[in-house]
Amino acid sequence: MTAPASGEPLLEFLAVMRQLRAECPWKREQTHRSLARYLLEETHETLEAIDTGDLEHLREELGDLLLQIYFHAVIAEEEGAFTIDDVARGITEKMYRRNPHVFAPDSNDQPQDAAAVDKLWQAIKERDKPRSSPTDGLPDTLPALLYAAKAIERGVTAPENAADLGERLLTLVAEAVAAGEDPEQALRDAVRRR
Repeated sequence: MTAPASGEPLLEFLAVMRQLRAECPWKREQTHRSLARYLLEETHETLEAIDTGDLEHLREELGDLLLQIYFHAVIAEEEGAFTIDDVARGITEKMYRRNPHVFAPDSNDQPQDAAAVDKLWQAIKERDKPRSSPTDGLPDTLPALLYAAKAIERGVTAPENAADLGERLLTLVAEAVAAGEDPEQALRDAVRRR
């Protein structure tokens, strides 16, 4: 068993990224926009590591994702926009706010299972960021199956009489969501079995 995290390696990595940004010509030229493709690539490599179940590969890919997060944060720090501390502070505050069942356990409405926790999370998220439509806030760049699943989870309905391929696919995604399945993962698994 490994020791609990101390935070020291994260501080050391921040210093490394600041030095690389200052002294490496390639890293100095990068922008949020130029790094976007690497963030996407590393995300997909992390998903692959999860799918294979190789925990050493997952550890490595999580490090590559962390590199992207710190790289963007150091660029933002140089621009005076925000720091890695601001990023961590923001996500910490969000976790406190969206998990009252853990951080404010004296409240009356304690969820009893994972489904109830998800329902509470979604209600708090809706309060934090109200939507005018079910697809509000869904990035257009999400993979189509994931986009459809998120939209259905938010209230988009599948057609009853699917006329074209897109509508039939949407109906299948709705079936998967209703069954508690992730259609993106189910399709990936089916392709790998072939």
